Amino acid sequence: MSDHNHDHDHDHDHTPITADEKPGYYETLETAIRELLVEHKLFGADEIRRQIEVLDSRTPALGAKVVARAWTDPEFKKRLLENGRTACEELGITFYDDTQLIVLENTPSVHNLIVCTLCSCYPRPVLGLPPDWYKLKPYRARAVYEPRAVLEEFGTFIPQNVEIRVSDSTAVVRYLVLPLRPEGTDALTEQQLADLVTRDAMIGVIPVTYNKEAA
Repeated sequence: MSDHNHDHDHDHDHTPITADEKPGYYETLETAIRELLVEHKLFGADEIRRQIEVLDSRTPALGAKVVARAWTDPEFKKRLLENGRTACEELGITFYDDTQLIVLENTPSVHNLIVCTLCSCYPRPVLGLPPDWYKLKPYRARAVYEPRAVLEEFGTFIPQNVEIRVSDSTAVVRYLVLPLRPEGTDALTEQQLADLVTRDAMIGVIPVTYNKEAA
């Protein structure tokens, strides 16, 4: 889905994107089902703990590694855009479920933004756990119908002539944004490039920046 570039009344009382919301319906349902499955011994608490440890081992540094490789290796970038999952596996990043990974490239004319309107589906194998704000109803709703305003609240101002494309994650399809490589980084190593890439840039709410004088 794309932003239609319609004007917004910025005096409108938007619901702020803050992380103080109580657990929603799906979070409460997940907890209840998990406790019920353990109670009926369909799987044990140890198995849940092991899975949590796997999740905890995943961090945005994995995704940053993927982005940096795509910036420096055109052939890898091509494979990444064709099949995100298999390209990540080339770098030793394993997937513990059957989800697909679609990588969306930002360009001078297109900016990508990721959301999950139903719950909090997220590319966890490459980014780890989602931030709290990603799971909140204000972000999940407003990112769809007023993405430009939401991005401005993150400090990201997208020119009106740049299309904003909002991609809605599902239980089987997850998305990762390949940000624009910042100018002035030609001399940086792949690791130095990876160090510039943040989690929020790979969700699409902020760009990757580089200050050559401060480096």
